[in-house]
Amino acid sequence: MARKLGRLLMLCGLVGVVSGIGAIAFVWALELTKHYALGVLAGFSPAIPSGELQLFPEPATPFRRWLLFFIPALGGILSGLIVYLFAPEAEGHGTDAAINSYHFKRGEVRARIPVIKAVASAITIGTGGSGGREGPIAQIGAGFGSILANLLRLSAYERRILLASGMAAGIGAVFHAPLAGALFAAEVLYREMDMEYEVIVPAIISSVISYAVFASVFGWDPLFESRHFLFRNPAELVPYFFLALVLAGGAVIFIRTFYGVRDVFRSLKLPNYLKPAIGGLVVGVIGFFLPAALGTGYGIVDGAFAGQFGLTLLLVLAAGKILTTSFSIGSGGSGGVFGPSVVIGGALGGAVGIAMQRIFPGMSIDPGAFVMVGMAGFFAAAANTPISTVIMVSEMTGNYNLLVPSMWVCIIAYLLVRRSTIYERQLPTRMDSPSHMGEMMGGILKRLTVADALANGAQKPFVMVNETATLRELLDKFAGTKQACFPVLDRHGNLAGMVDGRDLRQAIREAGFIDQLVIAKELAVNPPKVTPQENLYSAVHKMVTSQSDEVIVVDEENPQKVIGILSRTDLVAAYDRQFLSATPV
Repeated sequence: MARKLGRLLMLCGLVGVVSGIGAIAFVWALELTKHYALGVLAGFSPAIPSGELQLFPEPATPFRRWLLFFIPALGGILSGLIVYLFAPEAEGHGTDAAINSYHFKRGEVRARIPVIKAVASAITIGTGGSGGREGPIAQIGAGFGSILANLLRLSAYERRILLASGMAAGIGAVFHAPLAGALFAAEVLYREMDMEYEVIVPAIISSVISYAVFASVFGWDPLFESRHFLFRNPAELVPYFFLALVLAGGAVIFIRTFYGVRDVFRSLKLPNYLKPAIGGLVVGVIGFFLPAALGTGYGIVDGAFAGQFGLTLLLVLAAGKILTTSFSIGSGGSGGVFGPSVVIGGALGGAVGIAMQRIFPGMSIDPGAFVMVGMAGFFAAAANTPISTVIMVSEMTGNYNLLVPSMWVCIIAYLLVRRSTIYERQLPTRMDSPSHMGEMMGGILKRLTVADALANGAQKPFVMVNETATLRELLDKFAGTKQACFPVLDRHGNLAGMVDGRDLRQAIREAGFIDQLVIAKELAVNPPKVTPQENLYSAVHKMVTSQSDEVIVVDEENPQKVIGILSRTDLVAAYDRQFLSATPV
């Protein structure tokens, strides 16, 4: 067991190395595309995060605003062609696809997906489409984890662990947040207050190594530079409560807009590769009037931290970012939703901070602190990930002084929105995941006894036969009952064996009509037996090993005394009753 665990953790380290290299390659490709498509061609250079390395020099091209109408559409059609020709499942935001693979595909990801997703996302975002890095890089890391598991012929459980570790590694690297990346991979799989706990340790190993590889090239500073905001007045929890309400409402609007746009585009009777081009054209129109809403939009966060925007402009930027993200990705383009969510939340937080500053002038409210808390609260509500998001934003900004208001806002916003989610492949809890079906079923069956099943209706009249019964008598018994197996009793009334219905059919074929020459004793086999105190898990095991649909229930003190018969149907009914009674409504 220890050897197997050690091998798995070593593989997680390898996933971290490859994910870090993949993150470097993806960010480089994204920045290269952005440099030429927006910088050289249109003279527009969207701001990069303040804590990240500038890979390419500012172009000398004059700003040609009119080109912003068309460049996102061009990127949309290129991205659409690549995705729909080579890997249609790479459309949209990759984190949802990774979640789907974890739950419903035994952790399987096609080998071509990571490459196609990276190229398509670099084109979509690099040409001005509004999307985040987390989706593509999560799918790159998850894809490599799945591929590695298949190459080594690992189990579905191990493949799922490597997939989640790859997702954590990619996110931890590109957002300079290794701890949050690991927690996010464990938390994002479920909507309710549940988490994939066994993922955390392997994911931390992958995430730390991936971050170290990535930061060796792009620097070790936090993604955003922010002032060291402080929380020292408990009364500030009141304005932060109002912030949570605004963020919850904004998250609901974002989710409904995103999937509303997605549904409209899916209903269009057009080739799929053209739809991202139409979405890109809408993005271009918005970007013409609001260039800051194009691309990742991280310049909005830095500007909000610096107090460069007023209340109205921040609200306009948040609305613009919701629309550009919905049309970029909802139309079939490729990109993530975490980055845009952080930007939207930061803008809303800044706007609320300015408003609270005016409403509560005596509190010394700093709108910049509301920007940071807004970044966390908005995504926590939209993605149902309150724990990892608190850590994520703290690591992204290098500021842990606002943990208390961040936790306060994230939990309130999450509780208000938790029935909605930007990741529609999330499941409510582990009990709902096919990955835990055997585990959950085994746990319930081990808690139930044969006596529990018999007490709840499984105990019913049953037929037994004497060992001297002829084949004709056996057939008459068989025709008059739904039993699949018949206990055979000796002349003292003790259990001597069991006749299975399948053995009867075989006897008919072999004996024909000479049924008086065949008796039950000759057909009887050693019966699978259980006692009332045995658990149903043991009963299932005996059914499987004996290849029988029923087991004979015998007395605890006298194993030769038959007291009942337990069938697969009875067992499933008992399990179903227990499962329904344990499932919250």
